[in-house]
Amino acid sequence: MLSFSHYLEQAAAQHHDFDLKLKHAMKPVSAKKLAAIPDDRWLSCLSQCVFQSGFNWKVVANKWPRFEEVFCNFRTDVLVMWPQEQYEQFMQDDTIIRHMAKINSVYENALFFTDLQHEHGSAAEWFASWQPEDYADNLKVFRKRGNRVGGRTGQIFLRRMGVDSPIFSDDMILALTSKGVIDGVPSSKASWKAFMEAMLRWRDETGYSLTELSQILSWSVGPRR
Repeated sequence: MLSFSHYLEQAAAQHHDFDLKLKHAMKPVSAKKLAAIPDDRWLSCLSQCVFQSGFNWKVVANKWPRFEEVFCNFRTDVLVMWPQEQYEQFMQDDTIIRHMAKINSVYENALFFTDLQHEHGSAAEWFASWQPEDYADNLKVFRKRGNRVGGRTGQIFLRRMGVDSPIFSDDMILALTSKGVIDGVPSSKASWKAFMEAMLRWRDETGYSLTELSQILSWSVGPRR
């Protein structure tokens, strides 16, 4: 298999400030710190990622303090008790983004987090328990049980919260497909196996996390023409 030094060299060639970029690259947070984050902050971040998907990120970020007010600071114990009519009323509130499916996702993910609280003590404890070796399996569970967390949305959420996670950006996928590591965004069991084998081997080779490897792969791709 291709040594990761190839991608490091490519990234350095593409970015004169590569060493600085690498120094300030996002890194995963320790399991202890992840477990200490309140579940309402996990749900807030997930909901923001859902609303930002396919929308102007800055607009959503600017409106987010109002979202916090409307959704009671994303307290799961409150949100799961609201009737459907309560969520439907938000479609009349022009201070937030009126998208019914995404509004409903707040409720659906509050239910999901409540289930995680019963199963693991907190949603935070579950996310904190993720290990790189089990990333593909855990992401599959997350996508199955969570609402509107497919594509890159769930991965962006995980990265923001500090869970060790790649993001399947176009540049990262191009870096991998151009060298025949995978033939596209992992979807089948075989493609996930090939992807994870490569990432775990490169982690052992370099000492970098999945989060850092993902960023370096993206940086290794030159400007699009």
